[in-house]
Amino acid sequence: MADTTVVRYSFEGEKFEILVKPDLALEYKLGKRKDISEVLVSDEIYTDSGKGIKPSTEKLLKAFKTEDPTEIAQIMFQKGELNLTTDQRRKMIENKRKQIVVFIAKTYVDPKSHLPHPPLRIEQAMIDARVSIDPQKSVDEQVKDIVEKLRSIIALKSENLKLEIIIPAQYASQSYSVLKSVGSLQTEEWQNNGSLKAILEIPAAARPNVIDRLGSITKGSASVEVIH
Repeated sequence: MADTTVVRYSFEGEKFEILVKPDLALEYKLGKRKDISEVLVSDEIYTDSGKGIKPSTEKLLKAFKTEDPTEIAQIMFQKGELNLTTDQRRKMIENKRKQIVVFIAKTYVDPKSHLPHPPLRIEQAMIDARVSIDPQKSVDEQVKDIVEKLRSIIALKSENLKLEIIIPAQYASQSYSVLKSVGSLQTEEWQNNGSLKAILEIPAAARPNVIDRLGSITKGSASVEVIH
């Protein structure tokens, strides 16, 4: 594996580069490492690291408002782009792909069945649609465009359901925290006998998971009905 890689940053047409240690740099970029001095190969700032060309002090001050190399490196990590090694890119893309598949499965349903597509079907649709994944962008930044591409392969609909849920008294307290974590509580009514009646809004694709979790807690005694 390469001993060094580059962080690049552009400002008003001027390009800047710093040399960094690939694995430590990725950890720093992801917030897993705090000390930037461990990441830098040197404290030199370049306009072309391959040729060893360095910017003038004037250019540094214009772009970064400082000539302190540590402060400049922090800005470059925050606003610039880390050049990933081939292995890093492959692993990050695969991890991001899994996150996107999970998100789609939880958020979108087949409009005919109102049930989520199996993850394997979503993964195959991403292959068929030739979806490209940016390892350095978040799921939220990418999923909208990806879903639009997938719609040419599989039907996807984002919809919410409202569930009327009644929890027996002995399970109400434990179930309440679950309800708050899986959806939006529209109403909650604590009955005189200690039972809980609630209206819960959730993504349609989450219904099987909600029913399973409540069934496990209440030993199947919870009542869950879809309301319109």
